[in-house]
Amino acid sequence: MISLLHLDSGADHADGSVSRRLTSMFAEEWRRRHGPAAGYRYRDLAADPVPPLGAPYVDLGRRVEKRGLVPLDQVAALAADDAERRDWALTRSLVEEVRAADTILIGAPMYNFSVPAALKAWIDRITFPGAYLDPETGAGVLRDTAVVVVTARGGAYGPQTPRHGCDFQEPYLRAYFREHLGVPEDNLRFVHAEMTMAEHLPQLAHLRDFAARSLAEARAEVAALACGDGRAVRAPHP
Repeated sequence: MISLLHLDSGADHADGSVSRRLTSMFAEEWRRRHGPAAGYRYRDLAADPVPPLGAPYVDLGRRVEKRGLVPLDQVAALAADDAERRDWALTRSLVEEVRAADTILIGAPMYNFSVPAALKAWIDRITFPGAYLDPETGAGVLRDTAVVVVTARGGAYGPQTPRHGCDFQEPYLRAYFREHLGVPEDNLRFVHAEMTMAEHLPQLAHLRDFAARSLAEARAEVAALACGDGRAVRAPHP
């Protein structure tokens, strides 16, 4: 059964949240296309935050790391106490959601040139030693997984813009999913809606046409990806 893991991470829950509107649009079209039998899991990382890492996670992770590739169902046996067992139970449920998804959809507004703390906490939690490697072969288990990141940016950070070098959002997420989780480059897609603050700030009023075009382009790209028009969103190999 094909499945979608849908994550939102912005603190704004009002209708004005551009990233939430765009991920909702993607999810609705994806679910319409794949029908009620498709798997769908939603997490609002801002409303229901993932706890930050603490000593139980670190201690258990180091113990597992020293043993090499440990199957997920054997990690609990390595826990030293109840705190580590509780921490692992939470971590494993999040890891298994990632492993089970054919497509991971992430709504990530830009906060201070990077990602929201809520998204970073989720990333830290799911990055458990060996969690995305086959313990028998060492091969990555996310090589067929698609990742679509939808961002909303108050300014403009694309090529040839003055703030292009201040984008620590896409480069970070691209490197994380590609290098750390093993998602192929061809399976990563980023959709950016830029200058979203132009609608609200008088000093940016002259850029509202730019913002409207950027949002329209983002909506079109999201719709195309949700319909499978692109390598990043597709059914798994038979």
